[in-house]
Amino acid sequence: MRKLLLFSIVVLAALGFLIKLASLQFKGEDPEAFKSDPAVSGQLIYPSRGYIYDRNMELLVANQAAYDLMVVPREVKIKDTLAFCKLVKIDLETFKKELERAKNYSPRLPSVLVSKISKETFAAFQEKMRKYEGFYIQKQNLRDYKTHAGANVLGYISEVNPWELKNYPGYVPGELIGKTGVEKQYDALIRGEKGIKYVQKDRFNRVIGPYKEGAFDELPTAGSPLQITIDKHLQEYGEKLMEGKRGAIVAIEPQSGEILAMVTGPNYDPALLIGRERSKNYTQLYYDSIAKPTWDRSLLAQPSPGSPFKLINGLAALEEGVLDPKETVYCNNGYYVGKDKKGCHCGGGVRDLKSAIALSCNAYFVQVFKKIFGKFPTSDEGMDTWVAHMKSFGLGDFLGTDLPTGAPGRIPDKFFYDRYYGDNRWGPTYFISNAIGQGEVATTPIQLANMTAVIANRGHYYRPHILKKVGDLALKDSLYKTPVYSSISASHFEPVIQGMEEVYETGTAKHLKVKGLSMAGKTGTGENYTRINGERKQLTDHSIFVGFAPVEAPKIAISVYVEHGYYGSRYAGYIASLMMEKYLRGNISKTQIEKKILESSLEKEYAKPLSGTNFKINEYAW
Repeated sequence: MRKLLLFSIVVLAALGFLIKLASLQFKGEDPEAFKSDPAVSGQLIYPSRGYIYDRNMELLVANQAAYDLMVVPREVKIKDTLAFCKLVKIDLETFKKELERAKNYSPRLPSVLVSKISKETFAAFQEKMRKYEGFYIQKQNLRDYKTHAGANVLGYISEVNPWELKNYPGYVPGELIGKTGVEKQYDALIRGEKGIKYVQKDRFNRVIGPYKEGAFDELPTAGSPLQITIDKHLQEYGEKLMEGKRGAIVAIEPQSGEILAMVTGPNYDPALLIGRERSKNYTQLYYDSIAKPTWDRSLLAQPSPGSPFKLINGLAALEEGVLDPKETVYCNNGYYVGKDKKGCHCGGGVRDLKSAIALSCNAYFVQVFKKIFGKFPTSDEGMDTWVAHMKSFGLGDFLGTDLPTGAPGRIPDKFFYDRYYGDNRWGPTYFISNAIGQGEVATTPIQLANMTAVIANRGHYYRPHILKKVGDLALKDSLYKTPVYSSISASHFEPVIQGMEEVYETGTAKHLKVKGLSMAGKTGTGENYTRINGERKQLTDHSIFVGFAPVEAPKIAISVYVEHGYYGSRYAGYIASLMMEKYLRGNISKTQIEKKILESSLEKEYAKPLSGTNFKINEYAW
């Protein structure tokens, strides 16, 4: 009996062994089993982030090597903590704090202890790394900027925060992620895919070489290079023109919606937000409550559009059949709202559409505005029609760009005025300032540039966008390739464009005309005031200008907004004309004007105690 039992055990053991061998033969080893082996450690390999090029394939952003000191808390063995801190150039308190943070994340997974150590610190630590178990160096890629401009466009990268780790799967502590601009919008394309290498350790937890000669290692996949629509030289030129000034420049290619330049002033050198000093520099920039360099005025500022808004009020009147371009209005140097006379600076006299645009006649466009509403039996119907026309130019809402931030502007509707005055208790004279781009209307600089592109295209626009190519593949997104049509018939644009040409010939920007270049434009002055204890205080007005060129086949549409810049042709008009000539010809003919703008500064205006623009219900209502 005992012999039988022993024989049975031997047979069963042999059978089990044979089954196991067969299983391994047919199924193989569990390929993931080694990952739980304490003698094997995986170290991430970060990919190269995709390069960023401008529209002419000039390099804007490349990469440079950086090094993070990593820690695996449960493996830490350190005899002389002070010597270690001195070696890696951190203080003891920081060491304790970061080690505790790493333990809280995971005792067995690697975390960043010190980010972006210098090459000298890296070399010194490499020599003595064997003395400090649980620590190793991980290579990262920081950005290397090939331009000092475009920080608001390009954006910046930094380490993922706890919220991003929770909400964006696939990121690990210490990994870099796009925070603003192109870096944020297209992070998924340019970040690439991480690789991993496995190392074998001995019984003393020392690395002795690659595991299985690297058979299980995974190489990283580099991020895709991006070509964006920005013209590097135009962007750099725009930022030079805006030095000492606050505001924005947005230039668009009308036939495609591609953004040629998107300047915010003041801006900052993007190189300030890389390396060990990034956090300190960002704090200084972000908390600069006066200049606000991290606040992108090209996308977020929402001033009144001023006189450029007259253009689309005129177009709306033409579409509604209440305006004949040759019909005249007599301007007595202003217009009346009730018994109050409001000024006009056109010089007075008889005005038709062309001369009213050229000389920016307030009285003419007030009458035009009233005619639009006068066509309808109720103010609500008139307002609905007017709002639809204005919004068809991309105003009063988000444009749907591929930019990660923005503001909607404001086209006030009947519900807006119902809240202030009550239903059926208001009419066009209550908000007559909207006729000339004041009052409650608000637009962003990119919206004004897009509105100008609609006029340049005689009735349609392509949504403004920043991406041109991913690798060798051109942008094919139908959202940016499909034209968006305004509510205005194409035939109505010619008389308005003729008026805009006349602005440069005999009108408010005649001194800005570039010889041999057909240009269309419109000056604007944005009312700027604040209130103290209910009392209205007038501040220096904002300078605004929109334009496009060449008139017959537009290649650039532009808007310029300069805070406290006085009037439209003083700063914004000069800047717009210089930008258009620079883009179309590559050089500047009026070098004296260029020199004047480059050397001018409005910092004294910004230093005044009363600053800023308030959008309040029109005080001229009666």
